[in-house]
Amino acid sequence: MAGEFWNHNVHYHRLVLDTVPDGCGKALDVGCGDGLLVRKLAARANRVTGIDRSRRMIREARRASINLSNVSYVDSDFVDFEAKERGGEYGFISSVAALHHMDFTSALTGMARLLAPGGRLVLIGLARHHTPLDWACDIAAIPAHRILARRHGGVTEPPDLPTRDPAMTWDQVRHAARDLLPGSRYRRLLLWRYALTWQKPEPASS
Repeated sequence: MAGEFWNHNVHYHRLVLDTVPDGCGKALDVGCGDGLLVRKLAARANRVTGIDRSRRMIREARRASINLSNVSYVDSDFVDFEAKERGGEYGFISSVAALHHMDFTSALTGMARLLAPGGRLVLIGLARHHTPLDWACDIAAIPAHRILARRHGGVTEPPDLPTRDPAMTWDQVRHAARDLLPGSRYRRLLLWRYALTWQKPEPASS
């Protein structure tokens, strides 16, 4: 695929793609960056929208996706985007390494509102070390990182990619997600990331 490269976020694209529901109508990728995941999602959903507040990233995403007729991009902050959208429109929503750039509660609440009943939400995120276990997990990941980076020819990051240190700890993310998205699943991943997955309940039948 054009624009393919490897880093810790791209490594978990497969995890995201494997959770897309069969026959997905509309998908949304929040914090899409240069649109690499959006272009992959285009093969699994009828329509995919990528949103990012970086105008440079959106320009690059549009340039790289010019041959995909079922892809569109929005240059916007997620809060502004979510406020203008109807709820329950998306069968799948993803966000990779972007949640720590937003207010956690507002972002999850907004994504849950946009998700259609029965739809799936998959987040790959970063968190802050706080306990000895956090640091132990950090050290344990180094050998895997070195092996994978060598296999893929090194770690590549898109130029001018906005960066920000996460404010919430791993435990804070886990507890907040449990409260905001009852029934969600939190998993700590090897390469300094976590996965948060949730399926929006269907309305109770009368």
